[in-house]
Amino acid sequence: MTIPPEDSLIEYPSDFPIKVMGKMHPDLAQTLTDVVLQFDPSLDPVTIEMRPSKGGNYLSLTFTVRATSRQQLDDLYRALHGHPMVSFVL
Repeated sequence: MTIPPEDSLIEYPSDFPIKVMGKMHPDLAQTLTDVVLQFDPSLDPVTIEMRPSKGGNYLSLTFTVRATSRQQLDDLYRALHGHPMVSFVL
């Protein structure tokens, strides 16, 4: 289903935060950064917010991507949601 630009709640281009959670793993941040960079090559890894869970079992990463279209965001969500290291995408 395609949503016409005039019906979108997001104005493109814009900065759009995407929060991803996964089990703590030494390669989690780099692996998911590589996925996000496929959809937003302008992402500056320095801007990624990382927060471990209270118990240290999970890591939350917030990527602020430059959203250029609904299709780009949908494709990015699908790529992250389908990744085996990802537990949740918000």
